[in-house]
Amino acid sequence: MKELSTKQSRILDFLRQFLEDKGYPPSIRDIVKGCKISSTSVVEYNLRILEREGYLRRDREVSRGIELSPRNRGIVRVPIIGYIAAGEPIPVPSADTWSALGIAESLELTQELTRGKEGVYALKVKGTSMVDALINDGDLVLMQHVETAENGEMVAVWLKREKEATLKKFYLEPGRIRLQPANEEMKPIYADPEDVEIQGKVIGIIRKLE
Repeated sequence: MKELSTKQSRILDFLRQFLEDKGYPPSIRDIVKGCKISSTSVVEYNLRILEREGYLRRDREVSRGIELSPRNRGIVRVPIIGYIAAGEPIPVPSADTWSALGIAESLELTQELTRGKEGVYALKVKGTSMVDALINDGDLVLMQHVETAENGEMVAVWLKREKEATLKKFYLEPGRIRLQPANEEMKPIYADPEDVEIQGKVIGIIRKLE
């Protein structure tokens, strides 16, 4: 499948949501209205591309004859919003943030991989501090936006004083937070709870193939 344009992605997302909400496919005019597209001819043009690329099937003899291909049912688009080892805070994953950032990369994943959770985003890993947890340099981690964590959970945190982002296992200890790497050659980071801002927890890993 080729990479979709923003308009094609919007149409595909609208089709999935409409089918989920209504239980039947939208009409061309439903798509024009729902996706704020200028004309039915523009919708037709983009539907032809989606059909050609295998995202959907159409029966032109039927007014609502649009059907998602089996491999695209239950697919979720997950934005890749940056690197976990960067020296800037990870953007809070909201629709407004993603729009403002002009996210260029995204993944199409099954709901099984995202566990049906909302607010899922992906980060590219830089570094080897979590290799013993099978997370290596260049891998992608799927994150759910949360602001709290349980002991032992793998989280992305922003260290306010150091102005550094890091991916570590979280442990709350008396008077401090321990951020534990999964690499026996690296030492844990100890931080004041006031210095730690949790920005998401890991719910999945997509490994880079050599």
